Parts: sequence; C-alpha cells; structure tokens
Amino acid sequence: MEIRQNDGYRHNISDSHRRSICVFFPCLWLILASFSKSGTIYSFNGFFPKEYSFASFQKLFTDTTLYNYPRWFFNTLFVAAGSCILGTFLVILTAYTMSRFTFAARKPMMKITMVLGMFPSFMGMIAVYLLMTQFNLINHLWGLILIYAAGAPMGYLTQKGFFDTIPKAIDEAARIDGATNFQVFTRINLPLSKPIIVYTALPSFTWPWSDFILPKLLLKEKDLYTVAVGLMSLDETEFARFAAGSVFIAVPIVILYFFLVKNMVNGMAQGAVKG
Repeated sequence: MEIRQNDGYRHNISDSHRRSICVFFPCLWLILASFSKSGTIYSFNGFFPKEYSFASFQKLFTDTTLYNYPRWFFNTLFVAAGSCILGTFLVILTAYTMSRFTFAARKPMMKITMVLGMFPSFMGMIAVYLLMTQFNLINHLWGLILIYAAGAPMGYLTQKGFFDTIPKAIDEAARIDGATNFQVFTRINLPLSKPIIVYTALPSFTWPWSDFILPKLLLKEKDLYTVAVGLMSLDETEFARFAAGSVFIAVPIVILYFFLVKNMVNGMAQGAVKG
C-alpha cells in the first residue's frame, strides 16, 4: 500500500514537472527572442536567436515614428486603471447590495446574471459596436473604460459570498447606535473587505491590460491603440520588438501579483465560503 502511494506521488510530481516545462518554455523563448540582434524571426537558429542584443528594447522606446510604443503603453495604463477603479466600485456595490438587502427582484436578478454569465462576451460585440457608434464613443478610450466597467458587476458572486461571511449583527448594532446604511458600508464593512477588494481589483486591471478584441473593434486611430493592438500591427520583420514589447508589458502585472497575491488568495478563499 505504501509503495503504491509513493508511486502515485512520484507520478504526480513528474506530471507537474511536465506542465511546468510546457508553461515555462514559451515564456523563456519569448524573452530570448526579445534580445534577438537581427530583429526578425527568420534568422533564428532553430528555436532561438543566433545573436543577442538590447537593441530591440532601445528601439521600442526611441523609434516611435511608425510604432509609438510609449503612447500605446500609457493608453493601456489609462484604460486599465480607469476600468479597475470604476469596475471594482460597481462590483463591490452590487455584491454588497445583493448580500445585505432583501428586495422583490433580488432572486430573479441573481438567476438572470448567472444565466447570462454562461454566454461568451464576444457574442455581443456587434451590439456593443452599434451602441458605441450611437453614443459617438468610437476612437475614445473612455468608451473602453465604460464597457469594461459596465460588464464587471456580472461577476459579483464571489464578492457576495465574502460579504455573507461578515455577521449582520455588526450592521444591526451600528444602526442601533444611529449609523446610516452608507456609514455602515463605508466605516464597518469596507475596512473589513480589503482582501476581496484586492481580489476584485486585480482582474479588473489585468483584463483591460491584455485584452485585444474590444480595443481592436473600437479603436481605429493608431495613436489610440493599446499595447495588445499596437503590437499586432507590427511588421513581421519586427518580431524582436514585438517580443520586447510583450515582455515589458508583462512586468507590471507580475509585480502586482507578487505584492498582492496573499490578499487575493484570502479574498477568493473567503468569498467561496457562501454563494
């Protein structure tokens, strides 16, 4: 019996090693490709470049005549930060309302959002484009922010589960002392909700940061591109610059996850206690 357990343990370890290699190898290849001296994928020696240089990273920020990467980067940062702030605010409000208040349409709304969440988001792209055209929000970064933030409350269930774990007796005691609903929310529940706020804010930031389909649909001017759309517009001879841009855009997300992963895991674990 012990031998079988050990064999199973070794088997699981070997499987995890294979998965790690499958994930790590493309990342390593992209990082090495970003240092290619020639700049084109056609000069690679098999999988990897023949010669290495920092020229791709230098060109990324200095040669902005055709490909203005710094401008794309700040466009992406503006959209991601705006979507994160507004989207997190709306998700937390939605989850708190569904958790703390009872009203006639509460159960039907929860069922409708669960059903709508089963459909892929790209199904509504044509409708979104027509709406943005009617509101004159094509080629406007604020249009992207509004769409990302408006769709964020659909994923409120984990946040609701977190608020369900906070005893309602605390709210009742505060109301007896004369606190309003707004004061109960801002002074009592929000300070207790740091893990779930971080858990909500990170995906709200990372999704617009890396999204390609929606910015490609709504942004037609090159100066308004986000990094994902801008990198896809690079010529095939600029592969090293494409790789360098991909590596650089990943750095802020990696740093955020390293600093906030503890709060994110706590928020996810506590939010999954109740549905």
